[in-house]
Amino acid sequence: MRWIFIILLVLLAACASGEDDSKREVDMLNADGDKLGTATLTEEAEGVKVKLKLEGLAPGWHSIHVHEYAKCDPPDFTSAGNHYNPEDKDHGLMNPKGPHLGDLPNIEADGSGKVDEELTLAEATLMDGKNSLLREEGTSLIVHDQPDDGYSQPAGNSGNRIVCGTITADDEK
Repeated sequence: MRWIFIILLVLLAACASGEDDSKREVDMLNADGDKLGTATLTEEAEGVKVKLKLEGLAPGWHSIHVHEYAKCDPPDFTSAGNHYNPEDKDHGLMNPKGPHLGDLPNIEADGSGKVDEELTLAEATLMDGKNSLLREEGTSLIVHDQPDDGYSQPAGNSGNRIVCGTITADDEK
């Protein structure tokens, strides 16, 4: 009986710690290191939901992608590598040979430069596996200054990388 009580206490302590392996909060930074907002990633049955809250963007359409490395070195964030593509597909949500796992729909910043959107990375996961966004050292989430045309290789004519955040196992919230 005493062991059952101890096991229950350990389980309750683990639950009370607030740790949740199915959720990550990512700080989104510009090239100057200013925080423009957050992306909250949540594991769901159909993939990973991305709740994006940003400000300070130019009004209009922007592309957003998951990139292959958890590196956001300014000024151009090229350290993040290419789009995350563990299945070796072509780029583009409208491409019959695509998309990359890291391809997401375009986002629109309103007239004041704010974005408040929810997107889904279908087939991605925050758990272990081939499509894990946390594989190796992690991945990154990048906003570009132009919209993605949904087809062009290798990145949809998305323009410059202007906002970056790293997705790592250490981002637990």
